[in-house]
Amino acid sequence: MSLSHKHCREIITKAICGKGRKFSTVTHTVTPPHNPTSILGAWIINHQYEAVSAGDGIEVVGTYDINIWYSYDKNSQTDVAKETVSYVELVPLSYLDPNHRASTVEVSAEATQEPSCVEASVSSGGGSVIIRVEREFAVELVAETKVRVKVCTDHDHDYEDKDFDFSGDGLDYEDLDPDLLDDEL
Repeated sequence: MSLSHKHCREIITKAICGKGRKFSTVTHTVTPPHNPTSILGAWIINHQYEAVSAGDGIEVVGTYDINIWYSYDKNSQTDVAKETVSYVELVPLSYLDPNHRASTVEVSAEATQEPSCVEASVSSGGGSVIIRVEREFAVELVAETKVRVKVCTDHDHDYEDKDFDFSGDGLDYEDLDPDLLDDEL
């Protein structure tokens, strides 16, 4: 059903126009100053990142420090090896509103799972440590977009004296499909 122009208005507003999420497992190789005998612990610390718009996705650009506590010299000595790792993680957008104004785009990322070491082992050659790291990011693209609203012209109702309860009805509006909303106008 199509409404005439006098029954609807277009509003320009900022809205979440794109979303994405990506889980990844990456492997790093750290070479300590001494040949490790065994791994006593491995931690990821000092994680820093920022979001950058990248075509159909959002790049998360960041760094973190890997700290490996290890034994060497036939388990008679210990030391901590430290290495800073840089990464770029492209997170594709599973939803992107094609009607957003590209000149107004702002992007953000949230680490829904901070990078953490899930496995650390001495390499088969014995000179380095293999670290497996898991991380997950959720990203959003916010931009200006047009929203069409229906204009009520029925003056028989006096809405000024009526109390409306806008506290919500338990629905999750994040999962609404904007294409379905558009069809009803």
